[in-house]
Amino acid sequence: MKSDSKAVTRRTVLKAGSTLLLSLIAPGLSFAAQIVAVRVWPSDEYTRVTLENDSDLKASHFLVQNPNRLVIDIEGLELNSTLKELIAKIQSNDPYISQVRVGQNRPNVVRLVFDLKTEVRPQVFTLAPVGEYKYRLVFDLYPTREYDPIAALIESGERPEDRTFDNPAATIETLPQIKPEPPLAKIEPKPDRSRNASNMTRMITIAIDPGHGGEDPGAVGRGGSYEKNIVLAIAKRLKAKIEQQPNMRVMLTRDADYFVPLQVRVQKARRVQADLFMSIHADAFVLPTARGSSVFALSEKGASSTSARWLANKENSADLIGGVNIKNHDMQLASVLLDLSTTAQINDSMKLGKAILSEIGGINQLHKGSVEQAGFAVLKAPDIPSVLIETAFISNPEEEAKLTDNAYQDQMADAIMNGIKKYFARNPPLSKNRMT
Repeated sequence: MKSDSKAVTRRTVLKAGSTLLLSLIAPGLSFAAQIVAVRVWPSDEYTRVTLENDSDLKASHFLVQNPNRLVIDIEGLELNSTLKELIAKIQSNDPYISQVRVGQNRPNVVRLVFDLKTEVRPQVFTLAPVGEYKYRLVFDLYPTREYDPIAALIESGERPEDRTFDNPAATIETLPQIKPEPPLAKIEPKPDRSRNASNMTRMITIAIDPGHGGEDPGAVGRGGSYEKNIVLAIAKRLKAKIEQQPNMRVMLTRDADYFVPLQVRVQKARRVQADLFMSIHADAFVLPTARGSSVFALSEKGASSTSARWLANKENSADLIGGVNIKNHDMQLASVLLDLSTTAQINDSMKLGKAILSEIGGINQLHKGSVEQAGFAVLKAPDIPSVLIETAFISNPEEEAKLTDNAYQDQMADAIMNGIKKYFARNPPLSKNRMT
């Protein structure tokens, strides 16, 4: 009995010892987070670097001059092969980063050193899991001199034959050579009658908003095409057609694959005093049978249908997926803009929407025969007629094939262009302090 008692005691002690040993070792094993993906989104406006990981990370950063560098220390992290991939993801044409160095600064602390091409204003923040994303640690590198969409609009003077079109279904070799088309029916701008405006003509400015971008892919078709790529390709085609018209100019809220917060899209249109704002999308639904094109305008009194409300809620979640730095996000803007929205703006938006919808109906089946309304955040500019165009359902395999087709993209751009011309023919632009 005594030997049995001693054996039980010995096993108890060993078990307790092993438990203590595990408790001492386990924290070290579980302490280090794992980087599961790294992504870089360069653009003229800012460069974003995203580290996706399996837990929330803490980071500190500081700037060094001569030469310019951004140093970031990430706690609770051990260097792994995925994080090392960041080095190869820095492109030579990145406006702000020349290269990055990655190393283990000390146990459980990884240091990133970004060699910079110019001075930047960095923003470092975290994003909670959303959609298919895990935790994200984000570095946004903004130029010290704020991006000016008006200056960019004035400086953009590329020739039509120099433009390229991003088509996710085509390689560089197979992209079509777009020949300049003869101008459509000429829009006669209304002369400006203001003082000292003699011999000057009213310039019409149109803002085109390719939806989603960067961290936010938008809807994804069964064939693997991304909404963000398709709508950018259509937007660039439309831009080229608008620029061929007399006395018209155009601004894209994004001209590459990067994310623009919803409120910033609206702000850009207002800063260039746009006469029209059009947000381009490719719809998606849970059923692959849903099909057709749609046009939406803002509503202050609720959505015109359940599907319109569902779509508005989905599109309004873009900031969560794309990733907005809440500390620098004006949470009051959306409500202020909605309060300022007037009946006149919505009426003009409905007229614009009807003109575009009638033209789109000539190239694709319409999902609804009339312009629908809902509380889309991106349509809340109080002084600009604004519509959201769903070019087709990317979730429908047949329509996804259309959306990735060069001919359909060009037809869609033509239809929108004709809708714009029809709108202005019936609603001449008012006089403003903008001249050619």
